[in-house]
Amino acid sequence: MVEVCSFSLVSLQVSMRQELCFFSSAPPQPVPPLAQTLQGYLRALEPLLPPEEINHTRRMVQEFGRPGGLGSQLQEELVKRAGHTRNWISDWWVQWAYLESRQPLPVHSNPAISLPRRDFNDWRGQLMFASKLIAAVLDFKAKINTGQLPVEFMRGKPLCMDLYPLLFSSCRIPGPKHDYIANHGRTRRSPTHITVVRNYQFFQLEVYNSDGSRMTESQIHGQLLRIRSQSWKTDKEPMGILTSEHRHTWGEAYNRLLRDKINKESVRAIETGLFSLCLDSPVMRISDEKYASRKAAQVLHGGGTFSNSGNRWFDKTLQFVVGEDGSWGLLYEQATAEGPPIATLLHHIQEYCPSGPTAMPKKLYFYIDKEIKRDIELAKQNLDILINDLDVNVFNFKKFGKELPKKHKMSPNSFIQVALQLAYYRVHNELCAACDIASQRMFRGGRTEYIRSPTNQTLKFVMAISNPSVSVRRNSAFQWNIIHVNAVSVCCLQALKGHGIDRHLLGLKLQAIEQGLSIPKVFMDTAYGVATHWKLRTGQVPANTDSVMCFGPLVPDGYAICYNPQADHVHFSITAFNCCEETHAETLALTLKETLCELQELLEPTV
Repeated sequence: MVEVCSFSLVSLQVSMRQELCFFSSAPPQPVPPLAQTLQGYLRALEPLLPPEEINHTRRMVQEFGRPGGLGSQLQEELVKRAGHTRNWISDWWVQWAYLESRQPLPVHSNPAISLPRRDFNDWRGQLMFASKLIAAVLDFKAKINTGQLPVEFMRGKPLCMDLYPLLFSSCRIPGPKHDYIANHGRTRRSPTHITVVRNYQFFQLEVYNSDGSRMTESQIHGQLLRIRSQSWKTDKEPMGILTSEHRHTWGEAYNRLLRDKINKESVRAIETGLFSLCLDSPVMRISDEKYASRKAAQVLHGGGTFSNSGNRWFDKTLQFVVGEDGSWGLLYEQATAEGPPIATLLHHIQEYCPSGPTAMPKKLYFYIDKEIKRDIELAKQNLDILINDLDVNVFNFKKFGKELPKKHKMSPNSFIQVALQLAYYRVHNELCAACDIASQRMFRGGRTEYIRSPTNQTLKFVMAISNPSVSVRRNSAFQWNIIHVNAVSVCCLQALKGHGIDRHLLGLKLQAIEQGLSIPKVFMDTAYGVATHWKLRTGQVPANTDSVMCFGPLVPDGYAICYNPQADHVHFSITAFNCCEETHAETLALTLKETLCELQELLEPTV
């Protein structure tokens, strides 16, 4: 499950106070009122289901939510849980959404951010930039360690900063039934190395001097030159490919791998490292039109087993990717990391200006027996199948940007959500369950909440703009467009107050499971399956640069759409699975462009 937090209605304000606010400044996350959540759930179903199914579900919801009923009992237990835990839902959410998922991390889970191409096109420029990048990340880490990272504020309220210290020296560890997160940054002897991967070969690179000072950019560059000199040829066995497997399969291979002492030491060096740096070969350039899509896909999954996928360790929380052709980006594992802190880190890297003898980089070796070789071959086959199944379409819409909806007093994010819903309807002749993400970091230990669409207003807007009469279409559609944009904005504000419905519904379900009860009927109902089958997964990149975020759909017959609205243009990435005959990323992209132009005409008629 992929998540990227959107800041659709509110701007993220950074406090100028230099203080550490990691633990206590944000208030606890509230448990929303049960009746409010159940009413919101029924409203969310109305544009998705026929009236007779809605009536059936309404009776079931009323029974669940009656005073003294099962819903009320579970609500009471959730309120108790909120009183004695740091956050009543976050741990459950991370476990349910990420750690218990058995799907491969590439495409299905780890988001990728592709940044604007740098001005170099050979290995020399690659290593120079990589040196600066490492120095910038170490500088950012130092600000966290010394309490100099400015506290972030949203709408005048401090945000929880818990996730920042966890970005470094963290790694996801595979298990037979569920994974877990290992963080080594708070141990007595915190790690002082990173992992560098080139030509499928892993190196442990110390980035602090013996006196504890950070290595200079020049020192780091010298070490990267040493690594290059030791990795001329591609390793025959790309160990990193194993981490791309189905989690149960990888968990079994992981245990086999760690039987050998050398393998165990090498794996531990990767897991405990501050972060990973992937030095990639160039992205294959077929045409300028396709280059942006290929560049984003390269960061997302490495391009396949004959390209750079062997340069990844997908379990690692932070992986920076730098290609010889000037392409670069970041891949992150989101059980520990999420969009806004990652955006802050990338902003620091882009603003960073660089200002005795060093230990040789240590090449990490692996002993590969017949079983491990078989595991690698199987992982290579499965990853190539997954990569070939993913259709990636990245484009820059240049007709207008976020200033257009702002001029008409609309939220840019909500305006784009309208366009996405309408474009989907025009391709598939139906509305579907769709979600955007709202941050919950204004609460202690908070993570994310869904902003649901479509709404009843969406349905009325789609019907209005589809009216064959031009005058009727223009007048009614304009009115409903404003109403719909405002409805999306209201849903966002509710989520930002901690009153979204989806995490609350999940909490009620998991509370029943924790008490050893049968799963309540309301969660076994067909309507709940429809409401949580996210055919349209969307996310806004919280960045002021021309970056593109990319990830795979949540369901086999769905899309994942990420967008980055700038003043006069909007970057989009759309992904779909080729195995589904109904979904086509390129078709939806073309329809979305036409839809955006039509909405512009609706706001500013040329005739």
